[in-house]
Amino acid sequence: MRALVVYESMFGNTRAIAESICLTLERSAVDATLTTAAVAPHSTAGFDLLVVGAPTHAHSLPRPSSRLEAAKWAADPARTLTLEHADVDHGVREWLDELAFSDRTHLFAAFSTRADIMRALAGDAAVAIKRRLKGHSANHVEMECFIVDSKNRLVEGERDRAEDWGLSLAGAAAVAA
Repeated sequence: MRALVVYESMFGNTRAIAESICLTLERSAVDATLTTAAVAPHSTAGFDLLVVGAPTHAHSLPRPSSRLEAAKWAADPARTLTLEHADVDHGVREWLDELAFSDRTHLFAAFSTRADIMRALAGDAAVAIKRRLKGHSANHVEMECFIVDSKNRLVEGERDRAEDWGLSLAGAAAVAA
């Protein structure tokens, strides 16, 4: 069983979640590849499971304008944020638009990081990822969101939840194999 875990992260939260998921998959004997959307393969060929994650920006997936806004936030010393993603033109949104889907890839999962407010107010990038994956013949897409606080830091326990979710994905992969 091979898995591809693709993410976009502006301040490190989504990366941390992706790393936790990937580590759990590997501990569960899944051959997992972790990569950013900027350098991810343009095809799911060779992968049984595709896991995609992004931060929630303006109720959905990041776009060039929201990535520029994130860079402005990182430049504000009062926010104490470090920008990880320098490419404003290419992230999960653009990667999914260019992705070729293989018939072999039959398990799909979407995750996001988002503000600790009601989903209806914050939006959720995982919903947008799920919609795009379903548009490419994915019958079922597992979905989860992970919460950041008002200072844009992962809420305590979210990495553990990501590991639990990764274990659930590994179990689904084992059943499907």
